Amino acid sequence: MKPRKFGLSSSVDAAPGRSPRQAIPFLLPALVVLAALVLYPLVFSLIRSFFDASGDEFVGLRNYVDTFTDQRTLTAFRNNVIWVVVAPAAVTGIGLVLAVLTERIKWATAFRLVLFMPMAISLFASGIIFRLVYEEEPDQGVVNAALVGVHDLFSPSSAYPKARPRDGYTPTDAGYVATAPSRAGDTIMVPLVGFPPQDVPAQALPASQPTSGNGELRGLVWLDVSVGGKAGKVDPIERGLPGIQLEAVRDGKVVARTTTGDDGRFTFPDLASDEVVVRLPESNFALPFRGLTWLGPSLITPVIISSWIWIMTGFAITFIAAGLSAIPRDALEAARVDGATEWQVFRRVTIPLLSPVLLVVFVTLVINVLKIFELVFVIAPGSVQSEANVLALQMWQVSFGTGGDQGAGSALAVILFLLVAPAMLFNIRRFRRERS
Repeated sequence: MKPRKFGLSSSVDAAPGRSPRQAIPFLLPALVVLAALVLYPLVFSLIRSFFDASGDEFVGLRNYVDTFTDQRTLTAFRNNVIWVVVAPAAVTGIGLVLAVLTERIKWATAFRLVLFMPMAISLFASGIIFRLVYEEEPDQGVVNAALVGVHDLFSPSSAYPKARPRDGYTPTDAGYVATAPSRAGDTIMVPLVGFPPQDVPAQALPASQPTSGNGELRGLVWLDVSVGGKAGKVDPIERGLPGIQLEAVRDGKVVARTTTGDDGRFTFPDLASDEVVVRLPESNFALPFRGLTWLGPSLITPVIISSWIWIMTGFAITFIAAGLSAIPRDALEAARVDGATEWQVFRRVTIPLLSPVLLVVFVTLVINVLKIFELVFVIAPGSVQSEANVLALQMWQVSFGTGGDQGAGSALAVILFLLVAPAMLFNIRRFRRERS
């Protein structure tokens, strides 16, 4: 009796999972959802882009032509180019550096977790947070509060902001200049207004009329509140203003400087007999530094990009750290044994071996910035939203804003899809190549 041969050749075709007919029932629910949520909207938007706002009249390519001639859309294109050029490269570079550095610390996992935490918050919530961070008022915005603190540490604010002489002085870029010249032996009275009496320094003494002195130009600077008294005259309740700087100017040059005492008096000693013009420098009355207008038209796009970089850096670190863990340590050690410095190891060994991962991270970030919407919508105030506009936001405004035109909005959606599609196809091809 011949031994029976057991083979698998006859049953290969019937092996579970090999037949497309067996896979279709399992894939059908996903295909239905994909068709309803992706394929149908895509085809509908493409067809809708050839019709007018009402959807009744076929207009051909007019919506696309209008898109490339509309100034708001051109601004959105420009901002998207800035985003694509700056943001993905910055996040990839920062993520690479931090991923390499965190490999050398003891609490690397905890550090990466902290950096990844911003991604756990929705972009809308992150936008609200950064809107508060970049508020202009220092008592609300963290960034301006830090800037004001550092500025005041090295350059204290003026003691009398918004104060000004009552009369007899002309405002200039350098300060308030007396309209009449003075000479040694004269007495100058400088009443100031426009400053709250309760903010006068505590060491200020009651103001009193200065006495004239031979060879000296003397005067008084006081806060002229003129309550129950006469404007321009020293009243018993009025106090002198200490710390006011004054300059004596002759022929456009400063020949002497002085500062008022606690009673507001000042003296220019040793002036020649020639006439001088007294000037109160602008530094006495300059408004305090209040930080920068981060949410203004000139800085709004860099501010939003910086916010996005902070949020997405954790994503880059996570992927790059995974790639670093897959690098053969033998290659790194061999380079060090051959005498390579750490910079040479990083540049000639680590980066080339990480290039596939870096490329995938970069392309993924490019796809993300092309679709950026939430941060721009939340962070940019309405007055500057046109300056920070991007394609996704422009598409939403055109479609659903005042007098919404869904034909033009669909054209923008198709253009945005055509911009994103090459990057998506590139990533898909790389994933398939790596699997094969």
